[in-house]
Amino acid sequence: MPAHLTLFHHLPPSMLDELLRLLWGETRDVAPPVAHITGPISLGAGTALRVASEGLEDLRERLADALRGRLVPQDQAPWRAHVTIQNKVPADDARMLLAQLKSGRGQDHWPSLAWPPFFYRGGPWEPIARFAFSRSGRSRRN
Repeated sequence: MPAHLTLFHHLPPSMLDELLRLLWGETRDVAPPVAHITGPISLGAGTALRVASEGLEDLRERLADALRGRLVPQDQAPWRAHVTIQNKVPADDARMLLAQLKSGRGQDHWPSLAWPPFFYRGGPWEPIARFAFSRSGRSRRN
């Protein structure tokens, strides 16, 4: 799985049609939210980049509201936005990448976002669809 930002950890496959409709509504003719990388963080057996984005937080909250009552406890907890770039690796590998990123070899701005929701069925991640924000779209307002 390439570097990714997880909005939800587990959504039942029975919600697929609703999820696709929600994502289409959140991206169609909408400019991507501004997001900034604020620094690397340790995941223990991995490494991530912390993300600051009011727009992404608002979007995730709207989706969570629409899916309320069907989210697993992990997805009901407060969301801490981060881009996972390494996961389930030996601790030494994770520490080495974290040190490299802390030394300044990283990107501090996220130029574009797309939505490729995935299924995980015990094997490789399986893409479901792809949604992209519009470069000429309007800003999203609540």
